[in-house]
Amino acid sequence: MGSCGTETLVTLGTHRRPLLSTCFVAILLIDCAGRSGTALNTGAAGSISAGDGKAATAAVRNRSTESTAVGNSRDSNSAAAPNRLQPDIAPGGNFDLSHWELQEPVGLPKAPTTIGSAALVGPNGFQDDYFFTDKTDGAMTFWAPENGVTTPNSRYLRSELRELNADGTKANWSIKGTHTLSATLAVTRVPNHVCVGQIHCGKPIQSGLEPTTRPLLELYYYANGDIKLGIEDSPAGGQTSHVITNVQLGRKFSYTIRLTGEGAIELVLNGTTHTFTMPTSFAGYGEYFKAGNYNQSAGGDSTVGAIVKFYALQVAHQP
Repeated sequence: MGSCGTETLVTLGTHRRPLLSTCFVAILLIDCAGRSGTALNTGAAGSISAGDGKAATAAVRNRSTESTAVGNSRDSNSAAAPNRLQPDIAPGGNFDLSHWELQEPVGLPKAPTTIGSAALVGPNGFQDDYFFTDKTDGAMTFWAPENGVTTPNSRYLRSELRELNADGTKANWSIKGTHTLSATLAVTRVPNHVCVGQIHCGKPIQSGLEPTTRPLLELYYYANGDIKLGIEDSPAGGQTSHVITNVQLGRKFSYTIRLTGEGAIELVLNGTTHTFTMPTSFAGYGEYFKAGNYNQSAGGDSTVGAIVKFYALQVAHQP
């Protein structure tokens, strides 16, 4: 389940490495198998044969089998724009990260380190063992092990982007209008399942509502290839899961999550439309997008975890 908690903001400039109402939601998922490589041959699901986190990440970078980039989000084109990603620059040189901050699985207990947008942007922007450009295909790669620092309201680790406003403040938009998150990605390693996209509740906009740390919805990828949509039952908790499709581990797929104020949740998958009802208890809350790697398993081994590679990422808001 998604949650938000205390964050420690770190401004790193261009350093490449640190010291160590109801709503309408339309989601489009496209299996991009025709453009994908094969799954990594790693043995046990989610396991990396290395002695520590840095060595594990080096293994991730050196053993990638994906070779074809399908686009980026530096302009207003679709998530699968035909722009080739550059493997020799930081993620911020291939993707527009000016409206994101990054939360990592390191930092103080229950206070994960957060990297601000100013440090992420540009070809010499921030990257480290948990967030980096894959040297084989230019993918923006997120690594989240099972052992590390979590937020106060979750026992799971994440290397994940959180949406910001243009001025750098935390996004908390009203559900009025049209709000879109699009991505092309591949999950190449996962112990159990991982959340790769969210609409998350922010601060209440309507007076009298209790604060919540719950998501509105989460998109999950499972080790067996299942993709499921989890819709929260209410801002107090509980989640109903809907099986959507199956995509082989390591294969690219694309999703678009669109939220408007029209009163239903709609999933469009390969031309088939699935409609759900969103609980009315979410009316009156602000929302924001999250994307990346929110690993949904925990353990004591820092070499076991999830790897998610993004080839495109784009956000759009219309009134």
